[in-house]
Amino acid sequence: MHKNYFSLPCIIFLLLLAMLASGCVPQAVIYPDSPAEKIMAAISSAVAEDDILSATAQIDLVTIHGYHPARAALIIKKPSYLRLELLPLIGTPDFFLVASPENMSIFIPSKGEFYYGLPTQANLAKFLPWQFNIEDIIMILAGTYPSLKEKVITYQSYHEKNFLRIEMTAQSGCSQIIWVGENNRLLKLVRNDEYGKEIYNVKYDHYETQSSIAGEITISMADGITSLSIKYSDLKIEKATDLSIFNLPIPANVKTILLD
Repeated sequence: MHKNYFSLPCIIFLLLLAMLASGCVPQAVIYPDSPAEKIMAAISSAVAEDDILSATAQIDLVTIHGYHPARAALIIKKPSYLRLELLPLIGTPDFFLVASPENMSIFIPSKGEFYYGLPTQANLAKFLPWQFNIEDIIMILAGTYPSLKEKVITYQSYHEKNFLRIEMTAQSGCSQIIWVGENNRLLKLVRNDEYGKEIYNVKYDHYETQSSIAGEITISMADGITSLSIKYSDLKIEKATDLSIFNLPIPANVKTILLD
């Protein structure tokens, strides 16, 4: 296990990302003009690739070690742009994580430490013992579902009570199921491994009137213990005109640590 550089409050968001590790963004083959295809397209486009989603988030993490709440300022852009600042009760943020397809930076002011390098699973694994796909968490935080990694995906859809259930299966056997309610609102996601065993599930709740993004997103791991709830406030979706927010300059007089 690699050395853990962060105290517990500083790694809450990285734990969120790590929870979403899966063995399973792709050129899926689907039947055009089918009802399920249109619904999936509507869900996926709730936040377009040229949009930026920003919000304040209440993060509640539950693990075998207890309950860990935190407030954060969050900015995301598909497919893999992220800015996360953990907000203390008083004072300025003491943890910054900024990622783009080319770079990742982590700044901990109280320690005077600045980490930078490529946004790879290996670099993230230096802070946590797991590896994960940052694109999956961006999709979930944007109120949609992550894609399976394989090129050929089969789809089945049918009504289940008042919901539409859509099953997606890759050639490897890795699969996921989504449930969609009224107004094409995503309600639940279940991700399974290639053996059909559940890895995690996500519930999308508290939609505001006319909103296509869930106000609360809860991720639960298959262990029955670990879960994470994200409650949005002040949520905004705007067209991306300036991506400099996803750059984090190196402050003066800090220790810089290059990630391999």
